[in-house]
Amino acid sequence: MKDAGILIRLMNQAMVAMGVDVEAVYQRCGITQAHLDDPQLRTPHEGNLVFWRAVEDVTQDRHIGLHLGEHMPVFKGQVLEYLFLSSATFGDGLERALSYQRLLTDAASGSLDLDLGANTACLVADMRDSPVRNIRQYNECTVIGLIKFFGYVTGNDFNPSAVELVSDLPETNSEEERQTMLDEYQRVLACPVTFGKSSNRIYFSMDILKRHSLHAEPELLKLHEQLAGKYVAKLEQQDMVTQVNTVIGELLETGDIGSELIAGRLGIKPRAFRAQLTKAGTNFNQLLSNYRCHLAKRLLACTDESIDEIVYLTGFSEPSTFYRAFKRWTDMTPIEYRKEKQAQ
Repeated sequence: MKDAGILIRLMNQAMVAMGVDVEAVYQRCGITQAHLDDPQLRTPHEGNLVFWRAVEDVTQDRHIGLHLGEHMPVFKGQVLEYLFLSSATFGDGLERALSYQRLLTDAASGSLDLDLGANTACLVADMRDSPVRNIRQYNECTVIGLIKFFGYVTGNDFNPSAVELVSDLPETNSEEERQTMLDEYQRVLACPVTFGKSSNRIYFSMDILKRHSLHAEPELLKLHEQLAGKYVAKLEQQDMVTQVNTVIGELLETGDIGSELIAGRLGIKPRAFRAQLTKAGTNFNQLLSNYRCHLAKRLLACTDESIDEIVYLTGFSEPSTFYRAFKRWTDMTPIEYRKEKQAQ
C-alpha cells in the first residue's frame, strides 16, 4: 500500500510554512531531495509512522497533524483535480474521483453515503486493515486536506457540518485541558469533531453535490478519464511486479523457483502471468535477475556473509554461476565489489 508522492511534497510545503526544521525531520526518516523530486514517487504506508514520529519529535507538537493540515496548500495539478473541474457538478466529480482514488492513496476505501431525510451527505474513508489507521496525525492531516480541496473546487462553498475520526482524542490531565484540545479541533476544522469512530467521515449538505462546475467541459472530461484509467492500469502493473518480487524473496533460498511456480502462488495461469508482466514492460527472468542482483549487492556491501552463503541466499546452485552473473551485472567480481563498498 502506498501514497502518491504529491502528499509528501504537500507536507514539505506545510512544514516550511510553519517554520519546522525540515532537514532534521528528513534526517530522522531517510527522506532526501531526490525523493521529493521524483515525479513517480509513491511512499509506502509503513513509512508514515516513521515520518509522523519524526515530525512530532522535532516540533514537540502533539497536534502536528492538525497544524500541518492547516498550513498545507491545496492539492492541485493532478488528474483527480481535472476530473473534478471538468465534471458537470461537484457530485459527479466526487463519484469519479472515488473511482480513481488509489491514484492518490490506497490507505482507505472511499465511498459516499446519502441521508435523504436529513439532506446530508457523508464521505466515508474506511480504514479497516489499513496500516495508517492508528496514525492520528496522518488521519487528521488528510481529512483537512480533503476539506481544503473540496472548498477549492466549489469556490469555497463546501462547508463540513461534522467530522468523525478513527483516532482517539489524546489523553489529558484535566477536563480543562481536554476542552482546550477540543476547541483547537473546532478552530481548525470549523465543525464538531468526534473521535474513536470506525472510519473517517466528513458530513456535509447534499445541496453541494448539485453545485455546477464553472470549468465543466465534456470533451476534456473524456480525456481526463482516459488518462486516469491509464494511470490506474499502470499502478496495477506495478502491483503485479511487487507481488512477484515478494514471492521471489520467499522462495529464493529453496532454489526451486520458476515462472509457473510463481504464477501458481499468485493464483494466475502461467500464460496470463506472462502477459501481465509483458504489459508491465518486463518478464519473469528479468525480475528474478534484478532481485538477485540487488540482494547480492546489499549482502556484499552491508554484511560479512561469506561468498558461499551469499550464493545460497541468492538462489544460485553453483558459485561459478553466481560469479558469472555478478560479473555481468556489475563488471566486477563479488570480492572486488565488497572491497570497494566497504572502503567507502
